[in-house]
Amino acid sequence: MAVPKKRTSKSKKNIRKAAWKRKAGVAAQKAISLGKSILTGQNKGFIYPLAAEEGDEDEE
Repeated sequence: MAVPKKRTSKSKKNIRKAAWKRKAGVAAQKAISLGKSILTGQNKGFIYPLAAEEGDEDEE
């Protein structure tokens, strides 16, 4: 099994953690933006089921 030879420095660890958190922040921002556009009706290219189609599943 591969084992790291030396300990990772605090600064390197913090840089990696910051990059990971930045990625999560960007994903959250996109999700919020998409949610807002769906609520306002300004969305383009996003398909979601309508309320009429959801009722069809209860008939089975």
